[in-house]
Amino acid sequence: MRAAVVTTFGGPEAVEIADVAIPEPGAGQIRIKVAAATLNPVDAGIRAGVFGGAGKQLGLGWDVAGTVDAAGVATGWKPGDQVIALHYGTANSLGTHADHVVVDASAAASAPASLTPADAATLPLNALTAAQALDQLALERGQSLLVTGAAGAVGGYAIQLAARLGIEVTAYAGPDDEDLVRSLGATGFVPRGTTPATPVDAVLDTAVIGAEALSWVRDEGAYAGVIPGAAPAPERGVRTGAVEVAADGARLAELARLADEGVLTTRIAQTYALTDAAKAHARLAEGGVRGRLVLIP
Repeated sequence: MRAAVVTTFGGPEAVEIADVAIPEPGAGQIRIKVAAATLNPVDAGIRAGVFGGAGKQLGLGWDVAGTVDAAGVATGWKPGDQVIALHYGTANSLGTHADHVVVDASAAASAPASLTPADAATLPLNALTAAQALDQLALERGQSLLVTGAAGAVGGYAIQLAARLGIEVTAYAGPDDEDLVRSLGATGFVPRGTTPATPVDAVLDTAVIGAEALSWVRDEGAYAGVIPGAAPAPERGVRTGAVEVAADGARLAELARLADEGVLTTRIAQTYALTDAAKAHARLAEGGVRGRLVLIP
């Protein structure tokens, strides 16, 4: 089968399409025939060597939508099931940017019935990150949240999930994105590069602003980042931390249901053939992408 991999670190040109053996699922695992897989910034980090692994073949791709075509024992899934899944890991030899991928059965959920595979593939990493970050912040109805990078994929899902919980959301984004983030449920807006007028109960810092964003939180509030180990030190009684996304099929099933109900809005910027993975990486590197880039085998 074909798989997008890197064997040397570098720019988009480092992405190779390799011919590899089709993986076999073990106990508690399923094999998915990939229908669509999202390209995320973490894939660019793996390609560039941010996470190490020199001298190894590293697979790319964390998100997947597709069809179960083989299952190990005790999985609860059967061939023909339409699923989405998060294939977590920065050192996998094969990722979801491939014709097939093997994942733990517990990482999978039934695909949203109302979405195309390309749309469904944008859910796992970004929606789970948003949901788990909000869990970490532990806000209550009526409290205030500022989301940096609010027009991005994680930021957009965070706005929608928080608004559904009755949290007052302020979006921090580029001036041209105000209409978008308000359509997702933000009731306040702060143009990027300016300072919020009043402190908030919590900040979800998907733009990785760091200490400056922490300063916008009230005393005894909370801050959550999206890069593990990179959160600023606590101050003024503000809890600080960073979410490290975890595969969770049960939670992903809830998010899929919310997508079917229209609570979560998926956004695709462009689709590419798997064989054009390097071109997709080049587009991601250009920046300014609104929505996700999706690879189709």
